[in-house]
Amino acid sequence: MALTKDGYKKRLVDDKIERYLKIFGALSIEGPKWCGKTWTALNHSNSVVYLDESAENYNIRSLAEMNVSLILGNEYPQLIDEWGKFPAIWDAVRHKCDMDNIKGKYILTESTSIRDYSKISHSGAGRIDRLKMYSMSLYESGDSTGEISLLDMFKNKNISLNSKIKPTLPLLAKLVVRGGWPENLTIDEKDINILPTSYINAILKADISNDGVVRDENKMRMLIKSLARNESTIVSNSTLIKDIEDITSNEEYNISRNTIADYLNILEKLYLIENQQPYTFNLRSRERVGKSAKRHFTDPSLACAALAIKPDMLINDIKTFGFMFESLVERDLRIYIESLDGKIYHYRNNDNGLEIDAIVELPSGEYGAIEIKLGTNELDDAKKNLIRFSNEVMVEPKFKCIICGLWNSIIKDPETGIYIIPITALKP
Repeated sequence: MALTKDGYKKRLVDDKIERYLKIFGALSIEGPKWCGKTWTALNHSNSVVYLDESAENYNIRSLAEMNVSLILGNEYPQLIDEWGKFPAIWDAVRHKCDMDNIKGKYILTESTSIRDYSKISHSGAGRIDRLKMYSMSLYESGDSTGEISLLDMFKNKNISLNSKIKPTLPLLAKLVVRGGWPENLTIDEKDINILPTSYINAILKADISNDGVVRDENKMRMLIKSLARNESTIVSNSTLIKDIEDITSNEEYNISRNTIADYLNILEKLYLIENQQPYTFNLRSRERVGKSAKRHFTDPSLACAALAIKPDMLINDIKTFGFMFESLVERDLRIYIESLDGKIYHYRNNDNGLEIDAIVELPSGEYGAIEIKLGTNELDDAKKNLIRFSNEVMVEPKFKCIICGLWNSIIKDPETGIYIIPITALKP
C-alpha cells in the first residue's frame, strides 16, 4: 500500500515516475528543498527510510553509518529520503539492482547534488535513473484551469473562448510572491513571503559550504540579490560582479571571477537557480545566435524574497513585475514541457537583437515559440517578434503563442495564427 500523505495534490511528474519505475531498478528524484519530492515519492512507495537529522531517525542513521546495506529493505518500492547524507547508498542500491531483474525497487530523493564522490564508484547507468522535480506549476496548485494545453497548440487546435479565471495584477503578484511551494498554498496572503525568505536563509546558513569549502555568507547573499535584480535576463558574470560592486562600498564584498563562478556552481547544485539555455536548432545561421543562458531562480518567489518584495511592491514597480511574471511563466513552461519529455530554451539574435522569451521543444524536434507579456500594451510588438522569428529559421515553429498576464481570452488570432492566452489557463 502506497504511503500517500493526506491532502496530496497530484503532480505532473507522477506519471513519469510510474513509467520510470517500470524501466529502472531505482529512481533518483532530485530538486530544490520543499518542492514536494518526499510527498511525491511516498505516493509511489510501500516502505520508507528517513535519513534526516531528526532525533527519531538516529537509529536509522547509526545503521547506515555501520553498513548502508542494513537499511535497504525488500518492501518495494522503498523510499530512501535524503540519501546524499550517506553517498555509499548509491552503490549499495546499484548492487541490489544488479542482483535481479526486479524493476522499481528503490526511490532516492535529495535536495542537493553536493556529495562525496569518493564514496561512489559507479554511475548507476542502466540501473538508476535521475528525474528532476520542481516547485508546483499553476496547473498543479489549482491556479490554472488547463483550458488549453501545449499539446493543443502543437496540434494546431482552433479555439476561441473566455477563460474561467480573469487575471488581475493583485492575483498575479500573489502567485509570483507565493511561489509553487506546497506548504505555502494555504498560508494567509499577508505571510506568503515568509517561506521563500526562510528558504534563502536556510541555504545561506546551512548549505553553501556543505562540500567542505567555506564560503562567505555575506558575499553569497549579495550575489543572490544581484541575481534577483537580473532575474529573467541574459547577464554575464562580469555584470554580476559590477552590480555587486555598485551597491556596496565595503571592500569586503569585492568578489573575483573565480569566486563568483564557484558560488554560482554551488547555487546550481543546491537547485536554487535554474538557467534557461539558448536555442540553436533549425536556424539559418548559428553564428549570430546568442549562446548565453537566461538567468532564473528555480521559483520566482525566491527572487522576490531576495529583494524583500511583497505583492503590493510588485504592483508599484511594473518593470520588475514584468521580469518576475516572465520567471513565473517560464517556470511553468519548464514543468509542462519536461512532463512531455521536452525542453525549454530562449532565443536571441546577436546581429539584430531579436529575442524570443521561450522556445518549447518536443523530443520529435517540433517546437513552439512563445513571447511573454504582463500587459496587453505589448501585444503588437510580441506578434511582430514572433513573425520575424519565423522568417529567420529554417524550420518554422509548430505554433506561435503570446502568454499575456492581463488577458482572459483563449484565442488563435485568425490573421496571424498566433495563440494569445493567459498563464492561468495553460497545462501541458
